[in-house]
Amino acid sequence: MTSSEELKKVRIPPAKELMKLKDRLAPGHRLCAGCTAGTIARCATLVTDPEDVVIFHATGCLEVATTVYPFTAWRVPWFHNAFENVAATASGAEAAYRSMVKKGKLKKVPDIIAFAGDGGTYDIGLQSLSGALERGHDFVYICYTNGAYMNTGIQRSGGTPMYAATTTSPAGKVIPGKMEWRKDLVAIAAAHKIPYVATASPADHRDMMTKVRRALDVDGPAFLLIDMPCPRGWRFPEEKSVAIAKQAIDNCYFPLYEIYDGRDYVLSRMSKMIAKKPEKKVPVEGYLKGQGRFKHLFKPKKRDDLIALFQQAVDQEWAHLQKLVEMY
Repeated sequence: MTSSEELKKVRIPPAKELMKLKDRLAPGHRLCAGCTAGTIARCATLVTDPEDVVIFHATGCLEVATTVYPFTAWRVPWFHNAFENVAATASGAEAAYRSMVKKGKLKKVPDIIAFAGDGGTYDIGLQSLSGALERGHDFVYICYTNGAYMNTGIQRSGGTPMYAATTTSPAGKVIPGKMEWRKDLVAIAAAHKIPYVATASPADHRDMMTKVRRALDVDGPAFLLIDMPCPRGWRFPEEKSVAIAKQAIDNCYFPLYEIYDGRDYVLSRMSKMIAKKPEKKVPVEGYLKGQGRFKHLFKPKKRDDLIALFQQAVDQEWAHLQKLVEMY
């Protein structure tokens, strides 16, 4: 069993060594221009065992765009499942691999990663995920969240931000987009007392890759929530994807942290810098203004009241996280 202290020491190879490795996700996929899903998938899989890794994938943007029949961009064993059951599929495979190891048919269980979007995780896949975490299956679940069901038409999900306009929560004269705050999926995963939970972002790719490697090294389930800016659904220029992701870290809407054994909260480098120097925390208004899904907060009349409520919610979550970090 890898202890939390040992896990915190896990590091990935220097960039010059990683650059020599062959990508597990080949170029030539059909993701949208500026989509950060490809960045997330390439970085996450680059730190896996090159000879012994298996990917499971729920229906979603990344799955559809990388496996347009009869082609695939994946260079490793890859399995597709329905929208809602990737955790169950990965669980069954992990149990089968363990059985084969016990019978001497395999030397070890391979690195197992399950990918799913926020629709397939926050909502219709939550029961499957919770069961897998509760049973203790040894695999890594990565939820790449772009805040809506982008693959099927930009419908709102449990991960959609408050006041965001989607096709099922359109902004109008009466209702300014989605009225509810996003679900705290990280806290839900941590409540299962699993060995490792973390948030990550394409704006800090080495931090993301380190966390994936730590997640793979634990004995038992691990969960990662990774921010995934979406030019198409969020309505921003394609070249701004990583900049938008960095904004979410800088304003603490998407802080970076880790949770060991369900209770030990640790801020990651970029968020730790803000905690040490609060003046570095930027207002959330610039983040909202740069995305078309929030344009109704600025035109035809600026909604300072709603922007203030959004800022208040971000500040409360950030203050709560800092308390949890200090507690342990």
